Amino acid sequence: MPFALYFLALAVFVMGTSEFMLAGLLPAIATDLNVDVAAAGLLTSAFAISMAFGAPLMAALSRRLPERTTLLSCLLLFAISHATAALAPDYVLLLITRILGAVSNAGFLAVALNTATRLAPAHLKGRALAILLAGTSAATIAGVPAGTLLGAHVGWRSVFWVIGSLCLPAIVAVFMAVPVSRAAGAPADRAPQLITELAELFTPRLAGTMLLAALVNGGTFAVFTFIAPLVTTTAGLAEPWVPLVLVLFGLGSFAGITVAGRVSDRRPVAVLATGGPLLLAGWIALALLAERPAALLALVFAQGFLSFALGSTLIGQVIHAATGAPTMGGSYATMALNAGAALGPVLGGITLSAGFGLLAPVWVAALLVALAMLISLVAPQLLGPRPRR
Repeated sequence: MPFALYFLALAVFVMGTSEFMLAGLLPAIATDLNVDVAAAGLLTSAFAISMAFGAPLMAALSRRLPERTTLLSCLLLFAISHATAALAPDYVLLLITRILGAVSNAGFLAVALNTATRLAPAHLKGRALAILLAGTSAATIAGVPAGTLLGAHVGWRSVFWVIGSLCLPAIVAVFMAVPVSRAAGAPADRAPQLITELAELFTPRLAGTMLLAALVNGGTFAVFTFIAPLVTTTAGLAEPWVPLVLVLFGLGSFAGITVAGRVSDRRPVAVLATGGPLLLAGWIALALLAERPAALLALVFAQGFLSFALGSTLIGQVIHAATGAPTMGGSYATMALNAGAALGPVLGGITLSAGFGLLAPVWVAALLVALAMLISLVAPQLLGPRPRR
């Protein structure tokens, strides 16, 4: 695999840490800024919504620019937004910085997804995406728990300072590793018109696959965003267990992405058809057994594995379905992921505020995955091409 993929994964690790880290910092942010936990959880939804809309916008603006120029600009804006967040005196300014950080993250990931699939051989595109998205799972293994521990001992603002600082080596790595000669996604003289690429969004295969990816990711984020109170209150574990649970989830997600990356190039339908029912069963089991610490820990690892195996495979299918949009395909995958990442915390926060209890986000996850399965049963062609007889 091209070495540039690993440097892109480093930058995705930094950005993924920022995207996920609020799961362990919500109580501290809510207390410091005098808002409730549900309102603090909306910071995650705002980040995801901004990524969902920012991905196609940034991809459209940068489609004629060199990949490296776009990637470096997004990293720089990301660093500035986090330095500002560390100084934010109130909830509104913190929300604005999260939106700016999300837009820059979206632009980076949209271009990086295209870059990864372009640099890899045709028969290894799934593995290339797995390497890139491994930065996300590494963020849940190391970045998010470390941020949670740092926030608990030094304060949540220190975590934003560290994320901003980590952008500097990522900027150097991308500058050195990513070639400058190519436009973002396709050579300028061969890329289709923007209107042609946007029209791909209305094709049933692409739109349907994006919907499936959004539903699965929505379930993941519905639980992940509110996992801290689930650990400390429902399971009755002490506060230091929260980062350990996040590590377990991250280890599961890393294993899931790794396995799916090696299988999805050859058997994407098998991964999706098997992983969907298992993921649904896992969310139901978690809702029923979360009060038992041992069961909670085992299921967190299992759900991390299944969520990211299924999610990364669906992302590969989105990019495969968007072959008619070479400069915008990565943004469509980013849009699908983050539409789910916005939907999940919103629905989880609504159910929490309505008084359905701390397990309500887990049931939301189960319902979203069940809906995805129902859609895939009604329209099985969305799961990908069937092998020829």
